[in-house]
Amino acid sequence: MATKTKSAFVCNDCGAEYSKWQGQCTECGVWNSLSEVRLGPTPSNRSAKFQGYAGAAAGGNVQTLAEISLTDLPRFSSGTGEFDRVLGGGFVPGSVVLIGGNPGAGKSTLLLQTLCSLARTMSALYITGEESLQQVAMRAQRLGLPTDKLQMLSETSVETICATAQKVAPKVMVIDSIQVMHMEDITSAPGSVSQVRESAAYLTRFAKQTGTVLILVGHVTKDGSLAGPKVLEHMIDCSILLEGDNDSRFRTLRGNKNRFGAVNELGVFAMTEQGMREVNNPSAIFLQRAEDVSSGSVVMVMWEGTRPLLIEIQALVDDSHLGNPRRVAVGMDQNRLSMLLAVLHRHGGIMVGDQDVFVNVVGGVRVMETSADLAVLVAIVSSFRDRALPEDLMVFGEVGLSGEIRPVPSGQERLREAAKHGFKKAIVPYANAPREKNPGIEVIAVKNLQEALDAL
Repeated sequence: MATKTKSAFVCNDCGAEYSKWQGQCTECGVWNSLSEVRLGPTPSNRSAKFQGYAGAAAGGNVQTLAEISLTDLPRFSSGTGEFDRVLGGGFVPGSVVLIGGNPGAGKSTLLLQTLCSLARTMSALYITGEESLQQVAMRAQRLGLPTDKLQMLSETSVETICATAQKVAPKVMVIDSIQVMHMEDITSAPGSVSQVRESAAYLTRFAKQTGTVLILVGHVTKDGSLAGPKVLEHMIDCSILLEGDNDSRFRTLRGNKNRFGAVNELGVFAMTEQGMREVNNPSAIFLQRAEDVSSGSVVMVMWEGTRPLLIEIQALVDDSHLGNPRRVAVGMDQNRLSMLLAVLHRHGGIMVGDQDVFVNVVGGVRVMETSADLAVLVAIVSSFRDRALPEDLMVFGEVGLSGEIRPVPSGQERLREAAKHGFKKAIVPYANAPREKNPGIEVIAVKNLQEALDAL
């Protein structure tokens, strides 16, 4: 008699499991996110297979916190400073890194450059499941990369990959991409929830057991999130997104999860004919302003990871011909824009309720922190009054609902970065004002929104 196949239903967003299908995931509240996962037969040695930390070694030895060694994890550089910055200082042996991004963003190009550089000093293995070996070799030749040391393999079977890697013993291994990998005992097609989940778990256990740095390439969905179950991000050590518009040659590498470093680091690359080139001074490329600065444009300093970054914020306020004026925010939260407009009306005396308001962060950067509040309002007022602001003016600060200007972290470092790029005047929160006169820049400290508008 045939054995009945066991199955479970897994949420694609949060990874919660259910014994039967239902319309809504009760854990995260998302509708129509459950997919069926067919469970393979349970092996007899399953207990030994999953012992230890992520399957790395046999467990059972109980230790106190004082007995655990606190020596730093040995790292090695990827060969690119911006890549190392996002990783937290370089690769950690046995770590699993997931790199996602839109098609054509440059994921394969960046990883091919990295492994060709690392292959000079250590064993490196590049596994491609989407392209032929000839296609990868043609790209490497076009980019002028050294091709005599990097080992290549075209395979999609996870069991075959791990068996080959066991013989080759690479220090770094790339899987391009995880969506095309499959396991023999999983009946569903490659790219399904069950295949992606089990393949990633199998490869992660191999990386932990052998101390191999494993880099997984992942696809993204239409909304920009990584495809596959959310549990995939829980298995790995570092999750990175490579972002960039098709009409721009600049790419940003942003960390979303990192067990060995900061999660808000940002690396900037330029896509050239010779491949991905790191940009050591990102503020310079984001401040390529027009010779005649028009109204509605102001520069702010945002804090990304461990360094400040100067960006330009533009606003356009125009008469609305609709019953409900439009509020469009590109590069920031639209709900926060609506809140700032209400504060501007209540505490600044400027009403734009009958105006269309458009806000754009230049360069494709997304502002996640609240230090851009004051700069956004200053740009809106400048466009509303049709009065251009000085080119050497820099603004930052958080705006509260009562109209107060609240301080932001690393205020002194932001001022030094602005002075280094030639800015002569800054409007900042009163609590961020330097105690001593900052050479090269005039600081105007404000306590509330009205004081900031009067300083314009």
